[in-house]
Amino acid sequence: MAPTLTACSGSGEAGHTGSHKSEFDLPLPDLHAVTFAGLGGISGWWLLLIGMLICIGGFTFGLVSYMKLKNLPVHQSMKDVSELIYETCKAYLLQQGKFLLLLFAFIGSVIFVYFGFLNTTGGWGRVVIVLLFAIIGMAGSYGIAWYGIRLNTFANSRTSFAALEGKPYNVYNIPMRSGMSVGMVLISTELILMLSIMMFLPADIATACFLGFAIGESLGASALRIAGGIFTKIADIGSDLMKIVFKIGEDDPRNPGTIADCTGDNAGDSVGPSADGFETYGVTGVALITFILLGVQADLQAHFLVWIFFIRAIMLIASALSYFGNSLWAKAKYADADEMEFETPLTSLVWITSIVSIVLTFLISSLMLSDVPGQPNLWWQLSLIISFGTLAGAIIPELVKVFTGVKAKHVEEVVKSAKEGGPSLDILSGLVAGNFSAYWLGIAIVGLMGGAYAVSTQISGDIMLAPGVFALGLVAFGFLGMGPVTIAVDSYGPVTDNAQSVYELSRIEAVPGIEDELKRDYAITPNFERAKYLLEMNDGAGNTFKATAKPVLIGTAAVGATTMVFSIIMGLTNGLQPELLSNLSLLHVPFLLGLITGGAIIYWFTGASMQAVTTGAFRAVEFIKANINLEDSEKASVADSRKVVEICTQYAQKGMFNIFLGIFFATLAFAFVEPYFFIGYLISIAIFGLYQAIFMANAGGAWDNAKKIVEVDLKAKGTELHDASIVGDTVGDPFKDTSSVALNPVIKFTTLFGMLAIELSLIIANPVINAILAVVFGLASMVMVWRSFYSMRIDQPMLTAADFAEVEA
Repeated sequence: MAPTLTACSGSGEAGHTGSHKSEFDLPLPDLHAVTFAGLGGISGWWLLLIGMLICIGGFTFGLVSYMKLKNLPVHQSMKDVSELIYETCKAYLLQQGKFLLLLFAFIGSVIFVYFGFLNTTGGWGRVVIVLLFAIIGMAGSYGIAWYGIRLNTFANSRTSFAALEGKPYNVYNIPMRSGMSVGMVLISTELILMLSIMMFLPADIATACFLGFAIGESLGASALRIAGGIFTKIADIGSDLMKIVFKIGEDDPRNPGTIADCTGDNAGDSVGPSADGFETYGVTGVALITFILLGVQADLQAHFLVWIFFIRAIMLIASALSYFGNSLWAKAKYADADEMEFETPLTSLVWITSIVSIVLTFLISSLMLSDVPGQPNLWWQLSLIISFGTLAGAIIPELVKVFTGVKAKHVEEVVKSAKEGGPSLDILSGLVAGNFSAYWLGIAIVGLMGGAYAVSTQISGDIMLAPGVFALGLVAFGFLGMGPVTIAVDSYGPVTDNAQSVYELSRIEAVPGIEDELKRDYAITPNFERAKYLLEMNDGAGNTFKATAKPVLIGTAAVGATTMVFSIIMGLTNGLQPELLSNLSLLHVPFLLGLITGGAIIYWFTGASMQAVTTGAFRAVEFIKANINLEDSEKASVADSRKVVEICTQYAQKGMFNIFLGIFFATLAFAFVEPYFFIGYLISIAIFGLYQAIFMANAGGAWDNAKKIVEVDLKAKGTELHDASIVGDTVGDPFKDTSSVALNPVIKFTTLFGMLAIELSLIIANPVINAILAVVFGLASMVMVWRSFYSMRIDQPMLTAADFAEVEA
């Protein structure tokens, strides 16, 4: 029996032509009507209510951790620095909030036109509520980013203070607790909002609200990721290059770029990943919801929706249990230890969470899906498919460590190359690591997806169209099953990075009577050299685990985009009608051209984001070199430090504006060119973006930890080898923390917004009007592409021979 696909039948509504029906018009099934015998006959709605209570528990867990971290002991000198960093971060985020509202005006106008004048089902009430949920989605990304920096700037000074004891355990434990708090609050908030839409909104508008919510959070994440990545690397490069020019420490208080660098650690490595993680979790869920409503048999849709969201809630329990279990083991082993490999408990946490998540997935699925009529094996088939994704969340970090870890042979190769060949061979070896990593991670991802596809071939086509595509969506879902832990190990990095800076900026060793004060008030006999060593070692672990989270997130973008693209294909082909599927062929030239176009956009984006960093760093370095005072001051003036932050913010916003609008207008233009051209384009940016991001992220990670080996293991600061490793790291900075990481939200935003853009072109359906709009939007996109270089380039006359003659003289 063929599945009943209500979403792909009928004559359409409200201006739709033919039998096409918009994804925005799909009604949710009745969640009260489905019951689960394995769980005592409870209805789907009440089961989701239990899931929501679990999420509230996860949110509470995060807030309790927040309060405990805030109340940890810290010396006032360190607390003052962390509060200064927070105040600077707050000023930056307020600026970004205003800018987000400006960008939302573009997205909001498209939503307004579509629902207000073209797809008028539900009237103006639906326009308002979809816009409201788009704003809620954007505010969610923004709010979680704010929570992340507030928590991290508590944890950085507490970590720095804990290092004074000379014991490594708390230097690890505080960033770990901070990261888990961010992870639990982030995932819990996301799920509470999505469950609220599913459970409490009318079924006929819930899907539109889901898609509006996802577009809003994707906008917020894209903008914050892009701007944060530009800001942090302008500051980081400006600060790092002073080590070569003036032979000073990385966090020298006299450097006006140091506070900007600390702010950038949060703007790029906390704000960006927090917003990105929030959006990734939501967008993947929306992709699966859309597929289920389009491709699953009508009487099973509620089963699948409730199963997916209840499993998501259960994964919060899996992460919490794994965290507590791993913490007990780590405390027993390391609480009194003098030495500790910081990466060891982080690695064990990832693997424990993966195993616990898989076990709970099989258990819950057996209770919820074993009674599906005629499908006795469905529960374990779907569980196994999800488990391929969950395993990916553990296997990918292990592969990343092969190319970026402080013990990795590739990273050692970078150091050896730099020793004999200086910055040139340092950079070349990093490029080698990045290229090899793209190969191995690509093969691993394809292998896991292939395994999921093989299992999906055993699922009956009677219950859904294209089980293989659904399997790929579930792989992305599995990637995120251990979401709180993935976010936690990612958030670990900015805390450890800032902790080093807080120590140096506090100048605690120079505080009069500090040793007596620490003994009297905190019962600590400080070991200052040991403290600095532990903080530097832990920063290496933070670098590694920041690197491990990036491919997980970019993997979900590429795999999740596949499911969303398939949803668009379902609508275009009226439920996969064979005569229309022929357009998805290399013999259909527009489709082939779309495949080629996607690569061009990815390479433009990479260059544009690095251009913003290059010009901003040029201006920051120019200012710092002109104003740094190493002779007569103990620390840089507040005014000079603020000026560097201002430069970083200025170029971050200029770069983000050009890039975002370039993507926005390109998406509209390509959607109006031809529907199958657009499908090819979406597939292309996912594939090109996946490999470009992996290559750049891991090359950057290799350069970063090569520098860390030189500084910590070789104790070679101030040498030519150190200078070479710094140059490599400054190349890697925009690779790993600007261009690569921002490709993740860019892919998802383009695909999500593309669902709306393609609907606009299908409803208008006038070849002349569509062609005119394609040209207009295409020209607007090219203007932004032009601006991304020509309005961002270094505006200074070209050097002449006379300039060098003056230098020699």
